[in-house]
Amino acid sequence: MGKITAAITGVQGYVPERVMTNKDLEKIIDTTDEWITTRTGIKERRILGDGKGTSDMGVEAVNKLLKKKNIDPSEIDLLICATVTPDYPFPATANVISDKAGIKNAWSFDINAACSGFIYALSTGAQFIETGKYKKVLIVGADKMSSIIDYEDRTTCVIFGDGSGAVLLEPNEEGLGVLDSVLKSDGEGRKHLIQPAGGSMNPPTHETVDKRMHYVYQEGKAVFKYAVTNMAEVSAEIMDRNNLESEDVDWLVPHQANLRIIDATASRMGLPDDKVMINIQKYGNTTAGTIPLCLWDWEKQLKKGDNLVLSAFGGGFTWGAIYLKWAYNS
Repeated sequence: MGKITAAITGVQGYVPERVMTNKDLEKIIDTTDEWITTRTGIKERRILGDGKGTSDMGVEAVNKLLKKKNIDPSEIDLLICATVTPDYPFPATANVISDKAGIKNAWSFDINAACSGFIYALSTGAQFIETGKYKKVLIVGADKMSSIIDYEDRTTCVIFGDGSGAVLLEPNEEGLGVLDSVLKSDGEGRKHLIQPAGGSMNPPTHETVDKRMHYVYQEGKAVFKYAVTNMAEVSAEIMDRNNLESEDVDWLVPHQANLRIIDATASRMGLPDDKVMINIQKYGNTTAGTIPLCLWDWEKQLKKGDNLVLSAFGGGFTWGAIYLKWAYNS
């Protein structure tokens, strides 16, 4: 019996129907399509309507993935949801998704690592497969960022959108799947990117609401500086650890935060544009949803044995990279 690795055997995404373009934002705040596009690469993003939560997007991706793979919900052993916009402070959104999807024989929990959430969750879920204990693990990345974005703050509202994605992990003995990961964090960075109120430090009060403390606060220049450096460095590190040259990497799957950050990461890895997955122009930054949405958009172009590097940087600060071999042909 060979070494067991955790392979992605299926992927599915979901984005809401409502599209918010840069032209739409021009009507709300003092900005322009040219200003947004030049600085971020974003042209439009999807927005989930009122009365719906992150679990509603997550369950759409999960249900479609189970149907696609012809898997009964009862076969799932574990579901991990990466999100910073849970339906409730508790229970976990993973619990809610499992209930809505009819997943009754699994346990589930959330991971909060902001934009690095999917990377963290994928690495965590892979280890449950590698032990041989579980056979089918679902990893969901989903965020309703519109629920915590101040649409009077042009520095943040142009960046974020809503969306979700899910992957199925199963055991593999061919040397395919998740082969290595480098995960890092630095809590000192919280002052640069944070949702100041809503937790135990600053529970909801009239004052916190009036001060707009329940929205995302970001110091753009500081975050950009940290992200450019750390996302690029961790991607280069995962290549060095696994003796990968630029020609060995078939795809970079980067978190979709900012086109300039993506370009800097690809440059550090020595990768041409045609090896980089970019869909930020149509979805914006969906936080934990960006990487699985990229895999979903590119699924038909991926080939069994392709070398992928997944890389992200997020609030916390959190960052990391995963090296995996794709396990199937679509």
